[in-house]
Amino acid sequence: MRTKGAVVSRTVAQESTAAESAPDRRRLAVWAGVSYIALFALAIFANFGVRERLVDQSDPAATFTNLAGSQQTVRYAIVAFIVIFLLDVFVAWALYHVFRPAGAALSALTAWFRIVYTVFLGVAVVFLYTVLGLVSESGDMLSLSQSSREAGTMLALDAFNVTWLIGLVAFGIHLILIGAMILRSQMAHRALGAVLAVAGSAYIFDTAAYTLVENYSANADVFTAIVAVPAVIAEAAFTIWLLTRAGRNTAGNDRRLALRWREAHNALTLPPSV
Repeated sequence: MRTKGAVVSRTVAQESTAAESAPDRRRLAVWAGVSYIALFALAIFANFGVRERLVDQSDPAATFTNLAGSQQTVRYAIVAFIVIFLLDVFVAWALYHVFRPAGAALSALTAWFRIVYTVFLGVAVVFLYTVLGLVSESGDMLSLSQSSREAGTMLALDAFNVTWLIGLVAFGIHLILIGAMILRSQMAHRALGAVLAVAGSAYIFDTAAYTLVENYSANADVFTAIVAVPAVIAEAAFTIWLLTRAGRNTAGNDRRLALRWREAHNALTLPPSV
């Protein structure tokens, strides 16, 4: 007859083996921090330097002209979004290992929410290829009228925006869960966990407002500020923490985790059955 103690012993052994084979969390934290810096730079270029600069939601004709005259720049922006897509997959994996001492299951769930966001971003980028096809002076789209091409361009840009906004709900949950792990485990200052949770909530709030508020566009600047202020503060502070502090106490965390499992083993071990 197998006792509860035997089950716990096997779990302890599995946890010890996992801890020994886990990647270097300090190194992964640094690489995640470096990736975050790259994500910031690429997003600023692709979203603000290209998309926001060339797109005028109130003037489809001007938007079409801007994009048609800057096709190579749009291609660079697409490449930037693709690199963001790939980096986010790596960051999700790296952060899973960094936060694993706070709970493997919760850390895995947190990583999956970032992966879900990344998938939506990848789908959104597809609509930018549609934009390129519409503004190009070659290809099947030339059979459409000018007004149809302009309307199609705005529709594709709206589809990009909405797809990304839906993905940002998953990203917001990802940040909230990171904040919860920090608050629970005290791997970092509790203020960092709190501001990450606020930033994640702001992303969710913005998508909800876009969906539910009829005159969202009239107050878009206000909603953008509600998201941008906590997001910039939280993710900049998180990046600094990853580069300077994260993973430094990994050994201590692993020892405490093993100790908790040993205590559970001692508490649940039953006398051998006869």
